[in-house]
Amino acid sequence: MNDDMRLRDGAAPCASPSGSAATAIGNGVYAALDLGTNNCRLLIACPIGEGFRVVDSFSRIIRLGEGISATGSISEAAIERAISALSICRDKIRYRKARRLRLIATEACRAADNADSFRDRVAAETGIRLEVIDRETEAALAVVGCSPLLDPKGRGAILFDIGGGSTELVRIERDPDGQDAAPRIKAWMSIPLGVVTLAEHFGGRDVTPESYARMVQEVARHVTPFAVEHGTDLKDMHMLGTSGTVTTLAGVFLDLPRYDRRRIDGIWMNDADVTATIARLLGMSYRERVDSNCISVERADLVLAGCAILDAIRDAFPLPRLRVADRGLREGMLVEMMRADGALRAI
Repeated sequence: MNDDMRLRDGAAPCASPSGSAATAIGNGVYAALDLGTNNCRLLIACPIGEGFRVVDSFSRIIRLGEGISATGSISEAAIERAISALSICRDKIRYRKARRLRLIATEACRAADNADSFRDRVAAETGIRLEVIDRETEAALAVVGCSPLLDPKGRGAILFDIGGGSTELVRIERDPDGQDAAPRIKAWMSIPLGVVTLAEHFGGRDVTPESYARMVQEVARHVTPFAVEHGTDLKDMHMLGTSGTVTTLAGVFLDLPRYDRRRIDGIWMNDADVTATIARLLGMSYRERVDSNCISVERADLVLAGCAILDAIRDAFPLPRLRVADRGLREGMLVEMMRADGALRAI
């Protein structure tokens, strides 16, 4: 697959496919929606060559999981925010005439007592029927979406996806006898901690070195057993991260005047770069984080919780390089659907 799978919003409509794939996929327009604990994201695309072209997209922070760790339920305010965002997604799907869809929900809908009634209400008010996926499926989709960013000269990576309510860790490796083969999952785990849950428990606005250290320790308690079993023999491996945490970190590292996906997706950061950028964020006040163009009010109270998760992973897997991915579950869903339809070559 091409390393750059995505183009800007507003690209030309999809051309009609031909042959047996045309029967399976209709007009060749695919939509992938990821309703997470923190974000609602949509990607609409058409297969092209060995990759795909994006024709529309949407992303909004909705904090669906806000308060779930304390109350066990999705709040009315969060439901309203989600339905507002999902209504926009529905309109985009209809406008682009996407026929092949996968519409998933993750940790908030796995954890909330009222998840079923929430999904019923979403279906009634927007027409969107959400599929709640398990953590193993979430990890597998992240691998499919991010694997084009594996170092082609390396053996594999420790991939992590820091979400709002959970974090997935995956060890992926290439078959040494088949360099063109897709990387395989050697081991994976999911921990019930993400930026929203961690920030709610320890505080996200006013983070001291002491409270930050406690966050790192809490995450390490979950990560260490996995690292003991699967963190040895890291030769020719690197870290591969997908999440708002790592893309924000990269934007701050580059001192971007505003977030620019083209400069972030695929960037390499060495260990010293990551350490210095996290220290810089820790030195900022909440107001300074709000005023940062690469953080803003939407992430200002969450970014240090994400950094604490990243630091716990870095401590467990001491690798010298991190590659940042502004891609993940949506891309994984699109690729899987297109491969199933014969619109992309299956590896």
